[in-house]
Amino acid sequence: MYNVLVCDDEKDIVSALQIYLKSEGYQVFSAYNGKEALKIINREDIQLVLMDIMMPEMDGIEAMCKIREISNVPVILLTAKSEDTDKVLGLTVGADDYVTKPFNPVELQARVKSQIRRYMLLGSGQKVRTKLSAGGIELDDKLKEVTLDGEPVSLTRTEYDILKLLMEHPGEVYSPKQIYEAVWKGSPCGVENTVAVHIRHLREKLEYNPAEPRYLKVVWGRGYKMEDVENE
Repeated sequence: MYNVLVCDDEKDIVSALQIYLKSEGYQVFSAYNGKEALKIINREDIQLVLMDIMMPEMDGIEAMCKIREISNVPVILLTAKSEDTDKVLGLTVGADDYVTKPFNPVELQARVKSQIRRYMLLGSGQKVRTKLSAGGIELDDKLKEVTLDGEPVSLTRTEYDILKLLMEHPGEVYSPKQIYEAVWKGSPCGVENTVAVHIRHLREKLEYNPAEPRYLKVVWGRGYKMEDVENE
């Protein structure tokens, strides 16, 4: 049984989500602001968080930042249609996905399953090639850690997944669609911009000069690749 944390200041929404999720066999923990959510995450073994953005005491964006300081648990933001700017900000600070209110229960359940499946597969620790390297970048898939020249680098789960995909296949070019399908397990609209944003964040964290990247290269008109630095 997987544990899901639902955080929203509207009790009716929390109650509805409890019904949907419990019907799928999840154990549900409830919070009504970011502070309550953080307490639960520190106390319980949570596999996924559904988080509203607009909340009292501590909103979803601030809570998202604090969650990423202590955990890589997947977070799906619950947003209103008018909160486009907040959606982008939420993804920037570490959210994995978002669902727009009023949400479709079937779509919500599918997204929850996808994120938990990816999280648990990553956490299973595959025996083959658990350590990857490219120049000064090292990725330990067993510990879920990334270092640059021996110094730890903090990545979101989505950034980690993209980096791992490219490092597993150095020199191979992946189109934005291929990256999205491999990491997000889907192919919706806006694929190229979404992938480009995450690649930019990875470059800012891993490249000495993001404008002239050594590792994460773009192949114009085709996609992205991890430069095969070892064979330069």
